Amino acid sequence: MSDPATLEQWLAHCERLHPKHIDMTLQRVASVRERLGLRFAVPVISVAGTNGKGSSCAMLESIALQAGYRVGLYIKPHLVHFEERCRLNGHSIDAEALLPHFAAVEAARGGTTLTYFEFTTLAIMRALSMAELDLVILEVGLGGRLDAVNTVDPDCALITNIDLDHMDYLGPDRESIGFEKAGILRAGKPAVLSDPVPPASVLRHAQAIGADLWQVGRDFSHSGDRQQWSWRGRAQRRNALAYPVLRGANQLLNASGVLAVFEALRDKLPINAQAVRNGLATVELAGRFQIVPGQPALVLDVAHNPQAAATLAFNLDQMGFFPRTFAVFGAMADKDIAGMLVRLGPLIDRWYLSELPVARAALAEDLVLAVQALPHAPGAPPSCHDSPGAALRAALAAADPADRIVVFGSFLCVGGVLKDGVPRLRAAHSG
Repeated sequence: MSDPATLEQWLAHCERLHPKHIDMTLQRVASVRERLGLRFAVPVISVAGTNGKGSSCAMLESIALQAGYRVGLYIKPHLVHFEERCRLNGHSIDAEALLPHFAAVEAARGGTTLTYFEFTTLAIMRALSMAELDLVILEVGLGGRLDAVNTVDPDCALITNIDLDHMDYLGPDRESIGFEKAGILRAGKPAVLSDPVPPASVLRHAQAIGADLWQVGRDFSHSGDRQQWSWRGRAQRRNALAYPVLRGANQLLNASGVLAVFEALRDKLPINAQAVRNGLATVELAGRFQIVPGQPALVLDVAHNPQAAATLAFNLDQMGFFPRTFAVFGAMADKDIAGMLVRLGPLIDRWYLSELPVARAALAEDLVLAVQALPHAPGAPPSCHDSPGAALRAALAAADPADRIVVFGSFLCVGGVLKDGVPRLRAAHSG
């Protein structure tokens, strides 16, 4: 049988290979990686955590590019196109360029079964390993210790905020989850923790293996006023910095961890102050408290766990006054849906609940029941829709120009309204 001829065909092939969507082991991936001869000849940064991984990866990439380095980034999941997961020098890789790497993984795996995530991770890491780069940034998946990315030994590990998510796989509490995230740390290598209250399990593991631990508040910190902020590390200071262009309450904490990574790697990747300023000023990342001007205003956020939803609620509250806020929401059935909705409930005047095109997704009718169970359910009944785009159109039809629509939840929900480009909303009765 011949190999698939297109990226879409390869992805469909990957979906069929393994009976499980997630298989928390490393042995199979490590064996195929060895047969591929997959190695990185440049510094590697691995980034794990519950929330803030994507933003931190984007800032790392942006600053390094501004410093003149050639940068490869593996970031996930994608919002619209799979190629978004592999970035070379700030741009998504072409689908055609990925095909030989999928073929190489297929040839190397022999009879070894790989999950979709494992197969695609190996293909993208091979593409990055063979590109002419100075730095590779790898975002870890849902865990750390048994994640496919963890077959690579990073030169520096960054762990962002840790909270409750994927508990069926990672454990019932922050300590269990922290232990899994800490699996990306390496003996003698820098380990940057940007979580201000890291689980004790992370600290114990770092000490047990002899990692070079960088903790926020001890090894690095930040301060600022409404105009600018400053950062202090072990030996470096960055003063009079403009705030990151990425919006949201946690972005300064994410940026602080990013600067600690660059100080930890300063002998291999020196970064000047102007690169830091320009990188933070130009970084882009869709779907992370992304505000799209229009009438009504549109907010896009991939908040898909209770902590991220609480941060989204805080950020929405800081935006100023809007007569009404409409929510478009879709999520996976295995998420803490009630925990997310209760954070946003007080801010939402009407809910538009969407089906999503995967078997794991919660049904819109089940989301209706969750909304109706809120302690302060809105007076207007929630409505069901077969796609995020349809839900957004319904919300727009009911909105006034001065209102606000927030699309949040699964990447598939936000991606569903971005698949034809960033919507520029204009209510039918706008002036």
